Amino acid sequence: MPDTHFTPHELADYERDGFFVVRGLYDRGEIDKLRRFAEDDPSFSGSVYGRKDSTGHETKLALWNHAGDDLYSMFARSPRIVERIEQVLGGEVYLYHMKMMLKEPRVGGAWEWHQDYGYWYHNGCLFPFLASCLIAVSRANQANGCLQVIRGSHLMGRIDHGKAGDQTGASMEQVNAALERMALLHVECEPGDAIFFDCNLLHRSDMNTSDEPRWSLICCYNAARNNPYKDSRHPRYSPLAKVGESAVRDWQAK
Repeated sequence: MPDTHFTPHELADYERDGFFVVRGLYDRGEIDKLRRFAEDDPSFSGSVYGRKDSTGHETKLALWNHAGDDLYSMFARSPRIVERIEQVLGGEVYLYHMKMMLKEPRVGGAWEWHQDYGYWYHNGCLFPFLASCLIAVSRANQANGCLQVIRGSHLMGRIDHGKAGDQTGASMEQVNAALERMALLHVECEPGDAIFFDCNLLHRSDMNTSDEPRWSLICCYNAARNNPYKDSRHPRYSPLAKVGESAVRDWQAK
């Protein structure tokens, strides 16, 4: 049975670096099931919209604010993810939102340097008690625009953000200073690998210049004790019901 917790050493690495990669969190059968479901899901294709980078190239995504009983939610409610997020955030969490990201071959745009808390702060979350898990649905490498991070940049705290194309980007003055002092890493992943990362970690991704798509499912969580003080496009606290360990494997469309 897959582990659902970070070891003390893994947790220390996460706290030092602002992220940690769990290799093979989901097996190939589970990931293939998700990919096939998404490809055939009419509600998914109908929810996809685009975000342009500063050069006008577009990345597509579909976003949901609440977990239900669909296959995406079996991942978002999985103890493999939720119990690790509870560790790093120090208590009960709820789903802030989940999204499928699609970078199509040769045209999928970049994501600018940003911190997630750079804009979630404006949604009424007073404290940076948020974290995300990115699950690689397809192979992610430098050619198709894998996630890039500045290791340890979460310790800088929230920095100013502004518009960059259709996206929200971090102040490049602070980003460039961080790049002079901290390591830039390209986090390449195989399908089923998962990247857990802090909401203040500076991260970005390049345009997909390859012939392969890059798909990922990102599940974002807020601490229950950080319930937003105002309404926004993402939800206030509601209890998150975890599913069983075999929920992804056992799930069937109704």
